[in-house]
Amino acid sequence: MATRPFKELVADLPPERRAKIERRKRAIRAEMPLYELREARELTQQQIAGLLNVNQAAVSKMEKRTNMYLHTLRNFIHAMGGELDVIARFPDGDVRINQFKDIEKTRP
Repeated sequence: MATRPFKELVADLPPERRAKIERRKRAIRAEMPLYELREARELTQQQIAGLLNVNQAAVSKMEKRTNMYLHTLRNFIHAMGGELDVIARFPDGDVRINQFKDIEKTRP
């Protein structure tokens, strides 16, 4: 059985179907645990460890935590090239919490 690259398979689909796939792809990318985000950015735990000046085991522990300091999370996201925003969502609108911007000054 011959195989074809996914891009070719998608290219043969009707535009509505391609649009639906694209929406689903964006939804999946919009929410993921840290380890998946790191992998999606094609980074290893060892690379993140080097950027954070910790060992690989510490990165592994960070990725498994369900509760961590904002400072730690912000540094992890920064090591991957991103920025962390804290957003509170309410029925009448979202609010970006800005009291944490001083954390930026304490980043190594």
